[in-house]
Amino acid sequence: MKHHPRLVAFDLDGTLAESKQRVPYDMGESLAQLLKKMPVAIMSGAGFPQFEKQFFPAIPMEANLSNLYIFPDNAAQCFVFRNGGWKPQYNQAFTPAEREHVLKALDEALLETGMHDVPIRVWGQRVEDRGAEIVFSGLGQEAPTEEKRKWDPTREKRKPLYNALVKKLPEFAIGLNAMTSIDITRKGITKAYGIKRLAELTGVPVEEMLYVGDALEEGGNDAVVKETGVPTHQVFGPKETEGLINSLLAQQLTK
Repeated sequence: MKHHPRLVAFDLDGTLAESKQRVPYDMGESLAQLLKKMPVAIMSGAGFPQFEKQFFPAIPMEANLSNLYIFPDNAAQCFVFRNGGWKPQYNQAFTPAEREHVLKALDEALLETGMHDVPIRVWGQRVEDRGAEIVFSGLGQEAPTEEKRKWDPTREKRKPLYNALVKKLPEFAIGLNAMTSIDITRKGITKAYGIKRLAELTGVPVEEMLYVGDALEEGGNDAVVKETGVPTHQVFGPKETEGLINSLLAQQLTK
């Protein structure tokens, strides 16, 4: 690729791994090689406990973790590795009053749009409170990837719920992800906010970064980063992402 970034930020599900699946060890090895060359950030709607199950096991112990920035809950939080452990850099968690208000509005919107009725089969919770983010998952948090892909590929099933939430919660950010979820965070707390905070934390200008995701098209949950001016690269699954990482590593060798 022509762009030579000094920092790369990745989405997680659909980019580094299949939805809710563990990041492959090969991907972890590739990321470890990239961490030797530059800072790397992972931005996801997943909460930090999901990172502990899905992402960290794939990263080699000898990786340069001081170069790794973790942004759970659509960048409502940021963690860095310092003094042998993951330390929060900031936390935009909901207050109890905000949480109550969001959950009430979500329940009303589900009823109004006919999505309150549970599908024939669900896998895990449909509404999850992650502290800094509240997430609705149409088929449940633990639904198999193949079921997620089939349920709402065009986002048409979720769009009425999304529109209802935008009206009911104008002071909050509502995100429509690539498969089955809708994410709710504080207003202004999106992956775009994460990109700006990442620039502050690392000193790398936004225009010298690269954001890699699978939902950069209009309406996708990665698209919001474009408002920052960060260069982006769309992928269609982990295999494409690994190929991109290899290209970035090859760039470093030619410097």
